[in-house]
Amino acid sequence: MNHGNLVTITAQQVLVMFLLILVGYLAVRVKVLGAEARQNFSSLLINIVVPAMIVDSYLIPFDPAILSNLLRTALASAAVLFAGLGIALLATRRMKDPNRPLLRFAITFSNAAYMGFPLIEALFGAEGLLYASIFNTFFNILIWTAGTALLAPGSQEKHSLGQLLKKPALLAVVLGLILYLGQVPVPDLISTPLSLLGGMNTPLSMLITGIIIATSDLRSVIRRGSLWYALFLRMAVVPATALLLCLATGTGGMVGAVVILLEACPCAAITSVFAVQYHYDEELAAGSVVVSTLLSIVVLPAFALLVQLI
Repeated sequence: MNHGNLVTITAQQVLVMFLLILVGYLAVRVKVLGAEARQNFSSLLINIVVPAMIVDSYLIPFDPAILSNLLRTALASAAVLFAGLGIALLATRRMKDPNRPLLRFAITFSNAAYMGFPLIEALFGAEGLLYASIFNTFFNILIWTAGTALLAPGSQEKHSLGQLLKKPALLAVVLGLILYLGQVPVPDLISTPLSLLGGMNTPLSMLITGIIIATSDLRSVIRRGSLWYALFLRMAVVPATALLLCLATGTGGMVGAVVILLEACPCAAITSVFAVQYHYDEELAAGSVVVSTLLSIVVLPAFALLVQLI
């Protein structure tokens, strides 16, 4: 696949995301939706849509022939995700900004599923997508444990096993793994609604981002040094670290490429959703999603080309 095709795939995904953001923006501007809709939409997404998407992602056949690669993917995914979290914590340790937890979240978590999966499929086909699903397992576990703990550092909520398992998304990971590892047959009557609900994840996240933008001054946000510092870490330092880790551990080939590309994606779309849920600067969250998504037109194809050369 040539570099032009990589740019085209990424640009198409970016354009779709911005059109969805535009729908949310216009809905508020023409008073179809009120700004308060973002709260209800974010609750719907976190409690219903994301769990459905997670379970649906596990409804794939198990291939024992690539079991060793699945284990390598699991180890590499855990390593690079924890490395990203470590970078976010260390690089912002002296930051006094009250939105430091939000920026740490934006640095750590990428929009892997929506931005990365189409590129992985184009480059590596069904096997690459299977490795991407393994990455997604660790991503989901980390985002709903360490990610939510980052955003609620002063919360009285105890992150015990019992409390964690009450989170719909983590319950969905457990159920999904049982279905996948046990190859439990799921009838179409169940899988179809799951797929339809899960498909709402990116559109709903982008609508929320558009609603936030409609009631904010994004131009002032993009002049903040803290935003660009976070985006530099998210779009350059974190994926470069993933690349170095894979080279250092000999995790090459398709497995290494998949993990690196998923870490090279822009800030997770759910960053805006969590800003609403945990009462952080929603404009800053929306800005991080919008600007990093634009940057991905250059960054993602560049890393895709790099991993192919290596």
